Amino acid sequence: MSTESYEDALERLGELFSDKSDLGNVAVAKIKKLFCELEEHKSNKSSDAVERIKSGFIHFKTHKFLKKPSLYNALAKSQDPKFLVFACSDSRVSPAHILNFQPGEAFEIRNIANMVPLFDKTQHSGTGAAMEYPITKLNVENILVIGHSRCGGIEALMSIEDDAAPNKSIFIEDWVKIGTAAKNRIKQEFGDLSFEEQCTLCEKEAVNVTL
Repeated sequence: MSTESYEDALERLGELFSDKSDLGNVAVAKIKKLFCELEEHKSNKSSDAVERIKSGFIHFKTHKFLKKPSLYNALAKSQDPKFLVFACSDSRVSPAHILNFQPGEAFEIRNIANMVPLFDKTQHSGTGAAMEYPITKLNVENILVIGHSRCGGIEALMSIEDDAAPNKSIFIEDWVKIGTAAKNRIKQEFGDLSFEEQCTLCEKEAVNVTL
């Protein structure tokens, strides 16, 4: 399989079409548009999950890995991230995508509602280990907590009634209770607002409490 990207192909075509007129630019622009349409059609046509993973990897290899071999060779040996990022597991809010982090820049911890639990050796050891490693071994310099709107985890937290029967879910309810302090403050100070408005405020307050 050829590893030449369509950007490389366009550059080569541009060289073939190059002259003193604008014909080359026009031709390359039209070809670029055609490439984009073909890639979009291919993406829409393939609904199979395995094919999606394969095409995603091929895109990464072609457009990123093979274009920056020195970067990935260095990262294979060590990492030196400057950021530790706590973010929600929500598929819509990828920190790397939103903040344009490059490989090696950020160590990410993602969970429901971007919660950061208090220190406790008997609970949440997975999150604890994910925190301990970048702080004590990688010496990250900056810690960032990212909340987001329409968070299902915060909605679940705000939906918990104090006198309700416990464990409506297997794991979620116990997990989001980490943010109870944020919920209580919003309920106390903004109890007259709608549930949706309270959730919006709690999404922000949960980050404040974490910090």
